[in-house]
Amino acid sequence: MPVEPPPTAPRLTPARRPTRPQAAPPQAARTPPHAFWRRLLPLLAAVSLAIRLPSFLHPFWSPDEGYLAVQARILAEGGELYETVVDRKPPLLPWLYEAAFAFFGDGSAQAIKLLAIAAQFSTAALLAAFARRRWGDRSGVTAGVLFLLISVGFIPQDTQSVTFEVVMLPFTAAAVLCADRGRWGAAGVAVAGAFLTKQTGGVVLVPVLWLLWRTSSGHGPARQQALLRTGLLRTAVGFTAPVAAAALLTDPAGFVFWTVTGSGAYVFSLTGSELHVLIRALVNSLILCLCCAGILPPVRRALQVARPAAGRPLTDLWVWFAASAGAVAVGFHFFGHYFLQLLPPIALLATATLRSLRHERLRHVLSVPAGACALCVIWAFFAPHAELTHAERVAAAVREHSAPTDRVLVWGMHPQTYRLADRAPASRYLTAGFLTNFSGGRDGPQVGEEYAVPGAWRVFATEMRTRPPALIVDDSRGKPYAPEHLPTLRRLLAGQYEPLPGTVEGTVFYVRSSGS
Repeated sequence: MPVEPPPTAPRLTPARRPTRPQAAPPQAARTPPHAFWRRLLPLLAAVSLAIRLPSFLHPFWSPDEGYLAVQARILAEGGELYETVVDRKPPLLPWLYEAAFAFFGDGSAQAIKLLAIAAQFSTAALLAAFARRRWGDRSGVTAGVLFLLISVGFIPQDTQSVTFEVVMLPFTAAAVLCADRGRWGAAGVAVAGAFLTKQTGGVVLVPVLWLLWRTSSGHGPARQQALLRTGLLRTAVGFTAPVAAAALLTDPAGFVFWTVTGSGAYVFSLTGSELHVLIRALVNSLILCLCCAGILPPVRRALQVARPAAGRPLTDLWVWFAASAGAVAVGFHFFGHYFLQLLPPIALLATATLRSLRHERLRHVLSVPAGACALCVIWAFFAPHAELTHAERVAAAVREHSAPTDRVLVWGMHPQTYRLADRAPASRYLTAGFLTNFSGGRDGPQVGEEYAVPGAWRVFATEMRTRPPALIVDDSRGKPYAPEHLPTLRRLLAGQYEPLPGTVEGTVFYVRSSGS
């Protein structure tokens, strides 16, 4: 009988260790929106208030604040923007100043400080919403907090004042967030808000259009063209409607002249100031790098090791950053507050590359900008404010030598003197820059009557003839726009005014002569 072969022993395979399930990275998790915002918004509000507490120490941190305050008073008294008072900026921020003074009182500087806090808070919240939508809850917190920490990294006059850039940033962040969500009409409105605050804010249209192109490129040719047409139309309508309304509410010709066509010499003249401007650009760029020092090394390593943000390219954020960098360079001034426009894309780029870090490592990285932020806030509390002190002393002398109903002319670059002295300006040109092309830090040879805004001296001569000021304050103090360099102003002073004895830190006062 056949013998059955013995059964073969079963092959033993080594037991495998059970693998742990791959947990999602903590930053990819999303809690319900109401829970997320209920925890984050109070934190952002507290940080926004803390970093701007020094702003309440002084009524004015920069000449821009003084200019806007004087504008707001003139508008509240029935003046017309671009006619009774002029500026090279769009009308939105003067209107906000006027509204704040109307609601909280003409002498209330606190309302304006609160406006800046609201702008900082809104920008941080919008950046948090963008980051949370793309990368999860933890990234939303990182983006909002990081923006606030680095937003005070310049000198106090640039970060504590209520400038055009501070109020412009919420609109730029809203424009990119709306574009990322495919809401093209709302994105256009937000671009218009940024442009109506400051012209360079309009460059946020570049990343908006980039996102429109990228969103439509994943479809077939016919569908892509339809999406592009629809998106472009909605963006154009959203942008054009508010801008056209602002032009009609002011003076359309004046709006176009003062915001677009009438500032060529101011924007493009650089002759004789190249070294000064270059030094300022390098210094403020270095300050920006220092305030971001803690996040630069991990960001650099993350960019070298792997593609950030779970494989999704960051091209739109780089486009936003490049467009903002171009806006900072326009005009070749490179003031510190100009660099604030770079901070939203920087905060998002940093957030995207920091998202892979563990919680402990992320806290360690953010502690460096937090420390720099604390130092900048302390600096703002104790920094000297020489220009404001000088303006206050000049204003006291103006009150002494004029009556409350008198109109005065402050020939200088510090319009806050009008507000501090509580005197009405005798000219629509609140600084000498419109009549000489002088601007802060630009003191080259292209300063003088021949470089003024076209037609400005003719209007100025009419103002001096029809309503001559009771007091003229020469606050030039040896600058290139001093009266001895300006024939028209020199003749006016020699023929109708006589100097008062004594000066205030080099500032000379002229009263009308008895025979004029």
